[in-house]
Amino acid sequence: MAGLDSGAVAIGLSRGGPEAIEASGSELPGPGSPLRRLILFLATGALSGYVPVAPGTAGTLVGLAVYLAGLGALSAPLYLVTLAAAIALAVWVSEEAIALLGKKDPPQVTIDEVVGLLTTMALVPTRGAFHVGPISISATALLGFLLFRFFDILKPFPIRNIERAPGGLGVVLDDVMAGVYANLCLRVVLPLVPFS
Repeated sequence: MAGLDSGAVAIGLSRGGPEAIEASGSELPGPGSPLRRLILFLATGALSGYVPVAPGTAGTLVGLAVYLAGLGALSAPLYLVTLAAAIALAVWVSEEAIALLGKKDPPQVTIDEVVGLLTTMALVPTRGAFHVGPISISATALLGFLLFRFFDILKPFPIRNIERAPGGLGVVLDDVMAGVYANLCLRVVLPLVPFS
């Protein structure tokens, strides 16, 4: 919306319906603007955040799909650079989505789960696979998914403290820390699991 000042009212989206929200110090993109749609698409983890039940799990599944679609095949340096860029993008997009949706930590924002899963899988060796009919699923990725969801829900110290950080930092960095815990746990557990 052009010409918005701090304290002006903008139209936001909440579960697909309009809702009046207050604009913070920056100008918000208008309701139909391509930038607004892009921000919400990214922030909601390719719209997974609009799933009515367990949007965090849906967002983690998007992260798993991104990993399995090719990110996991990158060299170690390229994976780390891509992950750092994804985390920076997630913080910015989450900050913008907070302003658009008018909530401190909107449940629709699931890009944090996406980067949390990608953190979980960082530089972890791939071992074994589960076969479900014609589909082969990386056993390492599936175990990473389960461990990340465990730590993201449990939120052991200092994850809950990190979650209290302001804006996009608090939304994203707690999931990144859950991903670090899951990554370390995955490295301990993998050698103990007999894969075929």
